[in-house]
Amino acid sequence: MEQTAVSPTGQVREVTQADREALRAQRSEESSPLVAANSIEAEALREEIILVGRKLWERQYVDGNGGNISVRLGAKYVLCTPTMISKRDLEPADICLSDLEGNILAGDRLRTSELLLHLVIYKANRRARAIVHCHPPHATAFAMTGTAPPIGLISEYETSIGPAAVAPYETPGTKAFAETVLPFVEDHNTILLSNHGIVCWSDTVTHAEWLVETFETYCKTYLIAQQIGKPLNFIPASKINEILALKRRLGYPDARLARLEGRD
Repeated sequence: MEQTAVSPTGQVREVTQADREALRAQRSEESSPLVAANSIEAEALREEIILVGRKLWERQYVDGNGGNISVRLGAKYVLCTPTMISKRDLEPADICLSDLEGNILAGDRLRTSELLLHLVIYKANRRARAIVHCHPPHATAFAMTGTAPPIGLISEYETSIGPAAVAPYETPGTKAFAETVLPFVEDHNTILLSNHGIVCWSDTVTHAEWLVETFETYCKTYLIAQQIGKPLNFIPASKINEILALKRRLGYPDARLARLEGRD
């Protein structure tokens, strides 16, 4: 992930962006579901979901009707992909509007049962504004073993993701399945779902998809490195601490920050 320094000008821009988000949330809070579903913001978010869905399909991170995408719309609503449709074939009319309890308020298609997973994350972590769940093959291979790849090998991965969590197996689509991520969702933006796939959250749908790409590439690269037959060259601890300091300034999640701050 590209790194940028936070300048005084950048701080002003962040405050302005926060104000815009607050105003949008207030407008959405006051809007009826029908008005929210047909807003300009909802239209733009649907287009972003469709583009990301096609990227996931083209990269072979989803197959059949697998995977799902969602994004917050203001304080009360979520736009989400429906069940039983390929992410390659999404159209604007396919994207559903749901409340935070999973009730479909606009849209003709049935919601995916795995929306429950998304809603648990949104309720547990207010920083999560968009979520992508899918089944990239190398990442899912780790999920089949119930383990995450080791950390400390690639600086860009450390900055954008860092340690990935591994949630225990539960039957997909159930409440118990959704709740498996609760212990991890605050300090991990990427979670392996045992025997299933991965889920990533971020501030936008596009950024959540970037995390998927980053994680899948990292898993693939690690497996290739293992085949070379040479010891892995880990980043020195002092340099990892520099990355963690950057992540703290940027507000990126990382379980190691919790330990450094004595929150575990």
